Formats: sequence, C-alpha cells, structure tokens
Amino acid sequence: MKLFIYDHCPFCVKARMIFGLKNLPVRLVTLLSDDEATPISMIGKKMAPILQKDDGSYLPESMDIVRYVDNFDGRPLLTGKTNPAIADWLQRVGGYSAKLLLPRIANADFEEFATDSARQYFTHKKQASIGDFSEHLANSADLIAELETDLQALSSLIVTSDAVNGSLSEDDIQLFPLLRSLSIVAGVTLPENVEAYRNRMAQLSDVPLLLDMEQ
Repeated sequence: MKLFIYDHCPFCVKARMIFGLKNLPVRLVTLLSDDEATPISMIGKKMAPILQKDDGSYLPESMDIVRYVDNFDGRPLLTGKTNPAIADWLQRVGGYSAKLLLPRIANADFEEFATDSARQYFTHKKQASIGDFSEHLANSADLIAELETDLQALSSLIVTSDAVNGSLSEDDIQLFPLLRSLSIVAGVTLPENVEAYRNRMAQLSDVPLLLDMEQ
C-alpha cells in the first residue's frame, strides 16, 4: 500500500501511526503543498492523507484509513475504550494550538515545502485562516504558558506510556499527532509522564518527533 501525506499534517500522522503500531509496510509519498492536481486526480479534491490500496483504489480521510488498515488482517489493535476527557482536552488545546504551530511549520524544513512556491502556498492559505504569523510568534510566551497548564491537566489522564487509557485505542490515534506537532515549539515543559507517553508513542508508531525542527 502507498500513503500520500504531508509530514507536518496531524491527520497524516494518524494514518501513519496504524502502520507503525501494526508493523505493516507502507510506502510514504510526500506531496508538495501546492500540488493540487495529484490529490484531485485521485479523490476529486485537495486533501491528505490518501491511501492507495493494493487494488489501486484510493481511500481518503484519516480515521477511515486507520480503521481500514487496523481491520485489514482481521486482528484489530485499537480495541481499548476511549475516554471523553481526552476528546475534551484535544478540543480545548485545538482552540489555540494553530497559532503556535502554523507559523513554525511554515518556516521548517518539511519535504512538502521543497519549493518556494509550495512554502508560499501554505503560508498564504494559513495566514488567511489564522492571521499574521509574526503576531502569533510574538505572543508565543502567553500561548506556551496556557499550553503548559493544559499539559498538566493531561498528565492526570495518562494511564501508561504505552497507551493513554491503558490499552491502545482511537484516543492514542487522536492524541499523539497533536503532541507530535507541539514538539516543534521550543521552550515547552512537559510533565514527565506526558513526555514519556509522547516519546514511547513515537517509537511504537515509527513516527519521529519534530525536535530537530523546534523553534
């Protein structure tokens, strides 16, 4: 199978995770940020991730891909219960995390920004959505303080470093991608068990953190 992705994209990380967690081979193909033609030719719109199945057909939507791959061999891995408190935490942090993440992502050395036009495409689109990147970077200290408070709250929800609720579940697929994205933000102090969970999930899912790009 072949998975078309953007490296920075948390939705793409969800799809990547299930292959790593199940130790299944997949060929990753990184699309340029401004390449609209390729995804449109596959599924009729510009989005990622897109899974190309062994029969050549295409499957979009991250969680549809996760569930397809998890059940492909008849031995699903994500069998644990979910915790509504994890969804609540993700919604809260998701309300402001883009202001921390998008300006840094736009400056980082991701393969999807291999050309100037691809980087400019991303920057233009995202600034139209959240406002001027330089203003958000200037306000990083306040946002990091808010994030650290929320990370302390997350600490009480983590059961083990191998699975947030004790057994692997879709909560892990939802939570790790945001924690991975946040690893690009320099100067964030994580509670010990949150850092242990983030590091362990990166290892288990074979999706590296962004610490070498932190800003």
